[in-house]
Amino acid sequence: MRIIIDTHVLIWYLNGDEDLPVHLIKIIEDPNNIIVISVVSLWELTIKISSKKLEIDISLSQIQQYIKSKDVELLDIQFDSFVSLLDLPYHHRDPFGRMLIAQAISQNLPIISADRHFQSYPINVIW
Repeated sequence: MRIIIDTHVLIWYLNGDEDLPVHLIKIIEDPNNIIVISVVSLWELTIKISSKKLEIDISLSQIQQYIKSKDVELLDIQFDSFVSLLDLPYHHRDPFGRMLIAQAISQNLPIISADRHFQSYPINVIW
């Protein structure tokens, strides 16, 4: 199964944070699953780290190595995601979260996220 992970899930997973439930770690580490990280998440991380709004235990270079070593799929923004984004109601105001939702809709992907706003949209939220 292809599964997109929300930015905070990526951070929690890579930091070994206890906020990420064990059953989700098992899903992420299951070799039968294809984990998808959106460029939107990397963009969000970069902006928040550079503006000092976020501190993480690993560098962007280490995240890049993780993506390469684990055969994680990096998801670019496709035009159909913009079409989905255009029609999204504003249950969620965060632009990064909204684009992740639009990508999940347009790519028909479940998403691992603790964000309660995601459940207001027609996507399969795993938590």
